[in-house]
Amino acid sequence: MAVTPFPEDPPRSPRYLPIAEHGLIGDLRSVALVGSNGTIDWYCCPSFDAPSVFASILDAERGGSFELAAAVPARTKQFYFPDTNVLITRFFTEDGVGEVQDFMPVGAGPAGDPGRQRLIRRVVCVRGTVPFRVLVAPRFDYGAAPHTLRPLDGLIAFESAEQSLALTSTVALECDGRDARADFKLSEGESAVFALDQVGGGVPPRACAHAEAEHEFNATVAYWRHWLHQSRYRGRWREMVHRSALTLKLLTYAPTGAIVAAPTTSLPEQLGGERNWDYRYVWVRDAAFAVYALLRLGFSGEAEAFMRFLTTHISPGCGHTVAPLQIMYGIDGRSYLPERELPHLEGHQGSAPVRVGNAAADQLQLDIYGALIDSIYLYDKWAQPISSGQWDDLCRLVDWVCDHWDQPDEGVWETRGGRKNFLYSRLMCWVAIERAIRLATHRGLPADHRRWRQARDTIYRRIMERGWCERRGAFVQSEGSDVLDASLLMMPLAKFIAPTDPKWLSTLDALTEDLVSDSLVYRYDPQASPDGLRGDEGTFSICSFWFVEALVRAGRLDEARLAFEKMLTYANHLGLYAEEIGRTGEQQGNFPQAFTHLALISAAFNLDRALG
Repeated sequence: MAVTPFPEDPPRSPRYLPIAEHGLIGDLRSVALVGSNGTIDWYCCPSFDAPSVFASILDAERGGSFELAAAVPARTKQFYFPDTNVLITRFFTEDGVGEVQDFMPVGAGPAGDPGRQRLIRRVVCVRGTVPFRVLVAPRFDYGAAPHTLRPLDGLIAFESAEQSLALTSTVALECDGRDARADFKLSEGESAVFALDQVGGGVPPRACAHAEAEHEFNATVAYWRHWLHQSRYRGRWREMVHRSALTLKLLTYAPTGAIVAAPTTSLPEQLGGERNWDYRYVWVRDAAFAVYALLRLGFSGEAEAFMRFLTTHISPGCGHTVAPLQIMYGIDGRSYLPERELPHLEGHQGSAPVRVGNAAADQLQLDIYGALIDSIYLYDKWAQPISSGQWDDLCRLVDWVCDHWDQPDEGVWETRGGRKNFLYSRLMCWVAIERAIRLATHRGLPADHRRWRQARDTIYRRIMERGWCERRGAFVQSEGSDVLDASLLMMPLAKFIAPTDPKWLSTLDALTEDLVSDSLVYRYDPQASPDGLRGDEGTFSICSFWFVEALVRAGRLDEARLAFEKMLTYANHLGLYAEEIGRTGEQQGNFPQAFTHLALISAAFNLDRALG
C-alpha cells in the first residue's frame, strides 16, 4: 500500500456520538439527524441550507439539541420502520422497553393546514414501565442568535429575531428561560407526543394531540411505502439498494427538484484536520449521477423534477464564472455561495473549522459537463424525450466543451493546490460530446456533427497519448504525472475504453496495488499529489463502489462480489454511509452522502445482472 498511513487520531470526546451513530429523517425540504442515544443533534429549518436550530454534532455546548431518552441506564437499538424513512430508537431498561418514533410528515402538512413544517417525536412504552427525560434546547443561527421562550396557550414558543418555533407536548413541560424540559414515566401501552413546528408567515402555532400524531405517522409510512413501490429492483441486495434509494429521496428538495450532495456541513474527513466542507448544495455532478441511479431503479419522477430544476433555475451562462455552468448551486438555483467560518463553534470532536457556504463554487471543473449530459441522455432514453428548448441548451454546452476541454482545471476532487490537466476532466468532456452525438443521432436532432466528432476524437487521442504512463503501466491522474487516481475507474464505466482492454487491465492492477486496502479505495495519495490542504483522509466510498463495478465489467466477478460484500459491512447500523471510511472502519465526512449511495445502487445493479 503506497498511501501514507494516518497519524495518531486525536482522542474522541465523550460528548459526541460518532458520525455513524445517527439516523436520518426528513420531509423533502430539510432533514434531522437522530443519534442512537435519542438526541436530535442536527436540524436546519425550514430548508437544508438554512441556519441550524440544533447543531450539537458540531458543538456539544453551543450548538443546541433535542434530547429524548430513557432517564435510567438503557441499551439502545435503532431501525427504520420497514420500507420507510420513519426512524425508531428503542430503549431497553431494567424495568421495561420503550421506543421513540421520529418522523417528519411529507407534503403540505395536516389536512386543512397547508405549509406547516413539523418534526414529530412519539414516545411509546411497549413493555413494563420506563421513565423518560426530554430537553428541548434550540440554538438559532448556528448557535449565534439569542432567543426567548414564551408559554403560549398550552404551547411553548422559541423566538429569535429571524425565526420562531412552537413546541407542543402531551406532558407538562418546565421552562428555564430558554429551554424546555420534563421528566415523565410511561407504562405499557402509554405514549407521549412532542411536535416542533416552524411558525410564522401565516402558519400559527397548533397543538399535536395523540390522535393527530397517529394519523401523521400512518400517513408518513404510507407515503414512503407508496414511493418505494415504484422500484423495479428485485436483485440480491434489495434491502441495501432500497435504503440507498430512500436516502437519495430524502436528499431531494421538493419545491425545486434539487438534489443536495449531503445534508450536513463540516463533518470532518479526518479528526483534527481542516477538510471540513459544506455539502448542503446542488453539485451538478452529484445530482446528475443521482438521477442516473434513480432512473436505473424506475424513479423517473425525481429525474423529471431535476430536469425542471435545470430548466427553471439554471441555464447556460447564468453563473458568475467564465464557464457556462458553475459546479454547484443553491437549492433554489442561486449561484452565490460565499464561504465563511463560524469560529464560535468548536467542530465535531473539536475538529474546526466549521464552514458554511462553499468557495469551490468558483472552481472550474470540466467533468460536470459529462456527468450532466450523460444523465440527460439517459433521461431521454429511459424516461421521456427532452424538449427542443432543452436540446438548444445542451447544444450550447457541447459547443462550449468543444472549445474549452483542453483547459487545466481543479478536477473532480476540488483540489485547492492549483489547476492541472486532469485525465478525469478530459474523460468526462469526451462523455459530454459522445452522448450528445448519440442523442442527436437517435432523435434526428440538429447538431454540428462534424465539429463534435472531431473534438470527441481529438480528446480520445489526447487521453491515450498523454494520459498513459509507460513506466507505471497505467493511466494517470494528470498529463505528465505518474500519480494514480481512483477517478480513472470511470474509464470503462463511461464506455471510453473496453473493460478488458490490456491497457485498462494493467491500470486496474496498478490501482489495486497502490490505492486499494481491503476493498476500500483511496482517491489518490496526497503526499505524491499535493492538493493544497493539510492532513490525510480516509478511503473514498464512491471509489470503492466504482472499483466493484470495474471488476464486474472486467469479468472478475468473484473479486467484485467479495469487494461489494466487504463494503456493505462498513455501512452504519441503518445502512447509511458518510463520504469516507477511516482506517479503523469509522465513518468520516458529511453524512449521509448522495455520492456513496448512488454508487452503491449502480454497483449492486450491475453486479447482480452479471451474476445472473
